[in-house]
Amino acid sequence: MRRRKGFYEACIKRPLDFVCALGGIIVLSPVLLITAGLVKIKLGSPVIFKQERPGKGEKIFELYKFRTMTDERDINGDLLSNEERMTVFGEKLRRTSLDELPELFNILKGDMSIIGPRPLLTKYLPLYNSEQRKRHLVRPGLTGLAQVNGRNHLSWEEKFKLDTLYVKKLSFRMDVQIFLKTIATVLKREGITSETSVTMEPFEGNNNQ
Repeated sequence: MRRRKGFYEACIKRPLDFVCALGGIIVLSPVLLITAGLVKIKLGSPVIFKQERPGKGEKIFELYKFRTMTDERDINGDLLSNEERMTVFGEKLRRTSLDELPELFNILKGDMSIIGPRPLLTKYLPLYNSEQRKRHLVRPGLTGLAQVNGRNHLSWEEKFKLDTLYVKKLSFRMDVQIFLKTIATVLKREGITSETSVTMEPFEGNNNQ
């Protein structure tokens, strides 16, 4: 799949991401260090949760986040559910979006962008239809159009429609609007959980491919 890039996307977006991510890491370094220390005390090691995610062109990269769950397992050695492993401290990290701050390093590396469709699990790749796969034509983002329009309160279908709409309409103006709306969304702590889960129900594919 190919698409035509505008001047902003081709020449400005990546350098701007790098400068913003570097500035964010410098300015927020005290917050990063304090949060890392609290995660170490409350949840133990590792402090950083790493997980493979598909990026631009479906290229796999390692996503960084602050750990928010314990490693508690059942008698068979299997991990307990997300709800059972989520701690009060971990929930606070998610509600304030502090758990997402290590992704600034992903942006610095070029794995991600400040604005773009959120990177999802690699196991979902075979489940996308041709339209949904277009979300991988751009770098995934720290925040995106779906995150400022309902986040985890949206259905998967609604999320993917917003993701592909972003890919089609990508512009400097849209990125600025999403960035400003993200600040308001984080302050209001909206859409952190879905109606039935502490995160989001798994994507199980489309009824009509």
